[in-house]
Amino acid sequence: MKKDLAIRALDMAVRLRQPPEGCLFHSDRGSQYCSYDYQKKLQAYGLRPSMSGKGNCYDNASVETFFKSLKAELIWRQSWPTRRQAEAAIFQYINGFYNTRRRHSYLGGISPLAFEAKVA
Repeated sequence: MKKDLAIRALDMAVRLRQPPEGCLFHSDRGSQYCSYDYQKKLQAYGLRPSMSGKGNCYDNASVETFFKSLKAELIWRQSWPTRRQAEAAIFQYINGFYNTRRRHSYLGGISPLAFEAKVA
């Protein structure tokens, strides 16, 4: 994944979710998340980066679990003729299914949006 895609996703997430200053941003140690431009964006939004320790996926298990689910439930099952179509499918998976309807055992069997509403 290129850093421009990750930055656009971050911009969209901040617009949609409006996280409070100081909120943690969890990611893996991918080059796009470690890039200068991405780190500057996090800083501009007042977000604190949180990455797993080198070689330790358990430091950031929630993000690792998300990417596993994304790959298993969407990526490995389909292919797309264009990058744009793949981006649209991933967007739909995250915003139309994963956050809104997919039940998570860690959250007591409810979706992330339902959990957020419950604790807000």
